[in-house]
Amino acid sequence: MNAVDLLITQHRTLESKFDDLMTAVDAGSAARCRALLAEAGDDLTVHIASEEQVFYPAVKARRTKDILMESLEEHLSLKRLLADLLALDPGEATFKPKAKVLQEQTEHHHKEEENHLFPQVQKLMDPAELDTLGEAMLALQQQLRAEGEPREAVADETDAAAPLH
Repeated sequence: MNAVDLLITQHRTLESKFDDLMTAVDAGSAARCRALLAEAGDDLTVHIASEEQVFYPAVKARRTKDILMESLEEHLSLKRLLADLLALDPGEATFKPKAKVLQEQTEHHHKEEENHLFPQVQKLMDPAELDTLGEAMLALQQQLRAEGEPREAVADETDAAAPLH
């Protein structure tokens, strides 16, 4: 699958899951909040990991370094918010505002990538390269899911932005 198409599809899925989470928060359903946060957290974690470990390194040499550096800082912010949320009970007063900020920052990050990074990548890489990249990203995501709850590792990734290899 084309890497850019894969990422855009995952962006829409994540946005939908965060909408569902906010609906559950508004309904006061703690159990539903925990379940949705776990699901969205795993999806966000494997998405970020595949960008940082596969996609960004592959496109770094393609005159995209400035955008990638900003994206890595945005990932750090998303990881910190996710780690904070995972440590909170949905009934705590800070849960809803933190969830809302995570949702908004995720959407902002998606728009930045889709409007600035992805068009450049599509001009600089041929379809076969993008397909190979997409397959590598999917393989990593599947591996991370098979290893267990990917979201649980995010707390260990909040000290600094991931390096750009």
